[in-house]
Amino acid sequence: MLEFRRATDAVALADFFAAICANEDDRFFHPHPFTSDEAQRLCRYDGRDLYLVAIDGPRVVAYGLLRGWDAGYEVPSLGIAVHPAERGSGVARAFMHFLHTCARRNGSPRVRLKVYPTNTSALTLYQSLGYCFNEKTADGQLIGVLELNRHYRLQAG
Repeated sequence: MLEFRRATDAVALADFFAAICANEDDRFFHPHPFTSDEAQRLCRYDGRDLYLVAIDGPRVVAYGLLRGWDAGYEVPSLGIAVHPAERGSGVARAFMHFLHTCARRNGSPRVRLKVYPTNTSALTLYQSLGYCFNEKTADGQLIGVLELNRHYRLQAG
């Protein structure tokens, strides 16, 4: 049974991080170190920022974050990674909707994310969810923004 929740199992999260690194996906997604120590820190974290997982039984199949609130930002940065064995299963889209709902419930009017243009599967997903890309970072990543209230009103109507 697929479940979305806060990250609490440091061993399962560390195993997920190892799979991300083994597949060299950390070249596209690198918000923090993917170590056992970092997994333990994130699973003990108790602030406004959110570190979330999609789990299937004991396995982490996706990891996501919404951070920036603790630093005083109104708009959080969203990040997501999906286990290599779960790609194409639909878990990324479902987990993105969960992350959007979490941000909205925490009072955010929008979310932002960064994506490398060569990460075409992620970019395609984000565009299909309504993200607008109008800026680039110094290292060439595209900055995407999703207006949550507008987006979810359109979805409901």
